[in-house]
Amino acid sequence: MSGINKVILVGHLGKDPEVRHLEGGVTVASFPLATSETFNKEGKRVEQTEWHNIVLWRGLAEVAAKYLQKGKLVYIEGKLRTRSFEDKEKVKRYVTEVVAENFTMLGRKSDFEPAGSNGVQTKQDEVYSDTIDDGDLPF
Repeated sequence: MSGINKVILVGHLGKDPEVRHLEGGVTVASFPLATSETFNKEGKRVEQTEWHNIVLWRGLAEVAAKYLQKGKLVYIEGKLRTRSFEDKEKVKRYVTEVVAENFTMLGRKSDFEPAGSNGVQTKQDEVYSDTIDDGDLPF
C-alpha cells in the first residue's frame, strides 16, 4: 500500500508571490503562508502562528501572481516536499515546502480584483488547480 501526502491549509499570505521564469518557459511562484490557531493556556487566550513555504508551478503560478497578494486569505491543497541545496558557504541545507496543487481565494470578490480591472469582478471562491507530474519537477 502506498502512503498519502496531503496538506490542506487556510491562511494569509505573508508577502506577495515571488515569481520566477525557469528554462523552457516554466513559471514558479512562491510565498510564505501564515496559519494561526488559538487556545487557552492558564485561563488566557493564546494565539500561535505557523509559517509555511508555498510553491506553485506553471499555470497555477501565473494565476497566483495575478490575483494573490500579501494579506489575502487562501485555501491551499498540496503535498509536502523536502529538498536540499548548498548555501554560499557550501553547507548542505534542507527546506520543506508545500507544493500547491490547487488553491481557492477566500473573502469578498473585491479583495481579488486586479488593480485597474475597471469593475470586472472575478468569481467568488474560484478554484485554481494544476496537475503536477513529479517527473517534471526541476529538483
